[in-house]
Amino acid sequence: MPLPATRRKTTVTALARTAALALLLAFALTGLRTTPAAADGGDVTWTVRTAPNSYGADRSSFSYAVNPGGRVEDAMVVSNRGKSPLTLALYAADGFTTDTGQLDLLTKDKKSVGIGAWVHADRTSVVLKPGKSVKVPFTVTVPGNATPGDYVGGVLTSLRQSDEAEGINVDRRLGIRVKLRVSGDLRPALAVENLHVDHSGSANPFATGDATVTYTIHNTGNAVLSARQAVSVSGPFGWLRTEANRIPSPPELLPGESWKVKVPVHGVVPGVVLTATATLTPLLTDASGSTTTLDPVTATAHGWAVPWTLLLLLVLLIAVAVGAVVRTRRGRARRKLREDARVRDAVEQALREKRTTEEAEETTEVTERQEAPEAPETPEARKS
Repeated sequence: MPLPATRRKTTVTALARTAALALLLAFALTGLRTTPAAADGGDVTWTVRTAPNSYGADRSSFSYAVNPGGRVEDAMVVSNRGKSPLTLALYAADGFTTDTGQLDLLTKDKKSVGIGAWVHADRTSVVLKPGKSVKVPFTVTVPGNATPGDYVGGVLTSLRQSDEAEGINVDRRLGIRVKLRVSGDLRPALAVENLHVDHSGSANPFATGDATVTYTIHNTGNAVLSARQAVSVSGPFGWLRTEANRIPSPPELLPGESWKVKVPVHGVVPGVVLTATATLTPLLTDASGSTTTLDPVTATAHGWAVPWTLLLLLVLLIAVAVGAVVRTRRGRARRKLREDARVRDAVEQALREKRTTEEAEETTEVTERQEAPEAPETPEARKS
């Protein structure tokens, strides 16, 4: 059934807004690459890059180490590569890590408390003629009570264009990353949280299965950190240990950020009780770009991996063995009963025969006594 005109218009507008937001995100990510931003298909017709000065001639981003209450002066260069004049807005914003692991910047309507609040350009907009460039100075002013640690954000140029047909505004942005380390007590730290392990077996009682280890990496310190990861699954007492292969590295996490990890481990023997171990080796990068390896962080969790098919087969074998033992014992008991009955009957028969024999002998003796003649009386007997 066709949609009413009002509903069709609402649906098209919603789709257009979704597309515009996706396009906006794409342009924002493009502007935060480590290389200077470039024009894109005629829609984004300008570029931004770092200005050459005492900090460097060919920098991919801005990076500073500043004391609380300190101040930095720098500049960016904006160039119009198109054929029409451009009026671009200029502002700074705090950074954050997206679900895809990319650095993005807050939009202008969102409040910034770090880089976005400390970086100020000497103007809020810039007008560029076709083929022209302009150098835009800015300052970074760190509050005296700023907490030591790393802060990440960016300096942005923005072009807002309206689409009258769809009734929406599209904000196309290009920017350069700004990383600032406020001196003081640097406490880099990563934690492994919510570690779980699940196992999926096979119908084959003698086959291995797959385990899935999930956990969350939490940056609990005050420094930007990346990490190397290692995951293993073992059976009871550490037996049958299996290592995970090719674990993707997590993105650099800003202080306070978290990153969810899901690691498959293949060829796991179902040892009834599994122990999953996740080990993180934090990597700290300083302003010069050198990386320091910190002490590893390890967490463990337990899960079940019951080989149900093998267990059922084992139960059947035990049942068969028990049945055989019971039948053997019952057979022995029946044979013993038969033998006891045979012996008892034989004894009773022997006793009956013995009694019969004795009765017969007694009868014969009585008969013999009755039939024997009485002896004649002698003269001596009469005299007495």
